[in-house]
Amino acid sequence: MFPKMIRVQQIFDAPYISNLRKVTIANLSKFARSSQMESLEGKRIGITAGSRGINNIISILEAMSWFVKNRGGVPYLIPSMGTQGGGCIDGQLDILESLGITEQSIGAEIIKNIHTSLLGYSSLGIPVFLNEAALNLDGIVVVNRIKPHTDFTGGIESGICKMFAIGLGGPQGALTAHSYAMKKGYEQTITDIAKTMIDNLNVIAAVGILENWKGQVSHIEPFSPKEIFSKEPQLLALAKKNLVKLPVNELDVLIIDEIGKNISGTGMDTKVVGRIMVKGQKEPEKPTISRIVVLDITDESHGNAIGLGLADITTRRAFNKIDLNITAFNSVGSMTPEQGRIPVVMNSDKDAVNAALDSLGAIKHEESRIIHIRNTLFMEEMEVSLPLLKELSSRDSIRILGTSHPLNFSSKGFLPRI
Repeated sequence: MFPKMIRVQQIFDAPYISNLRKVTIANLSKFARSSQMESLEGKRIGITAGSRGINNIISILEAMSWFVKNRGGVPYLIPSMGTQGGGCIDGQLDILESLGITEQSIGAEIIKNIHTSLLGYSSLGIPVFLNEAALNLDGIVVVNRIKPHTDFTGGIESGICKMFAIGLGGPQGALTAHSYAMKKGYEQTITDIAKTMIDNLNVIAAVGILENWKGQVSHIEPFSPKEIFSKEPQLLALAKKNLVKLPVNELDVLIIDEIGKNISGTGMDTKVVGRIMVKGQKEPEKPTISRIVVLDITDESHGNAIGLGLADITTRRAFNKIDLNITAFNSVGSMTPEQGRIPVVMNSDKDAVNAALDSLGAIKHEESRIIHIRNTLFMEEMEVSLPLLKELSSRDSIRILGTSHPLNFSSKGFLPRI
């Protein structure tokens, strides 16, 4: 017997930018007055385009493209996503298109090349590889969301420096960076490579993006290359203050409707689920989750199932979406083959949840502590089992929605998504 569930909503402040295109242009205009962006007459300007599902990224990139043209320049998009898309240009173009990033939507030509060449060696002796296209442009604008990294913790994690080292580094650069990070540490490796690139490229701006806990853009800020190593830690600290996670630290079962590269670099946010599985990295102390069930993989992942290895149980539906080659390329290239493993596969959602409960040991199913979420990016609404209700109902940050109900599996064993 499954426990009864009830829908709840987490309530926290979530300021966001309503007119993102207007604010992006306004912030770029203010920055340009004292930078190389004031006049771009006749200059070819490359803008990085990554694979993460940044909210409203089309508005941001289109505004930047318009801004470059308005200043007399010619904008180009540089596919910048390391080993993703199978490490080939066609795969990365498919990813961009799935995110709505096309030449038509952005108003800029996409450079259809991710070949890299050796730029030189960093101060730590790390080979630095760079997308050849970046060397042939008159200026580079590096754009990325700044957020906690799923594989390590530091003053600089996922953001501008990573876009240099992993994004502009292309497949070879990503492989090299991850390899050296195993010995020298992620933060040290990424920042060292980024510094070498900045010293050898005409970087005219970096644009940091922050999202609130609902995944809406709350802050967008251009800054100069000289400010990167001071601004990025400040923005990362701000991003960490605005994180929202699971409302409890101990669970029997976490049911996740979907994982995917458009949700997190590891498919699911490791800091949310409390599992990293990266050699040399300490596992989070909380939350403690006995069983993680993944029901599906997003279409935007294009078969990349990295992160599925963090789960204990999955479904045949998710298994059938896995592209083994793409998953292997990304997980091995990231030095995290553990995250690319395949967990126990069950025929349906119902079978998967039941298997998770059965494998808990001597605990009654109806007494189990369960949370059901859409994904680790959408954390506003979720279903919780009744044994959790007493703990949550007295909190001002939790609103109870509706009444309790059984896990509502369809006749074919599918669980409706959150």
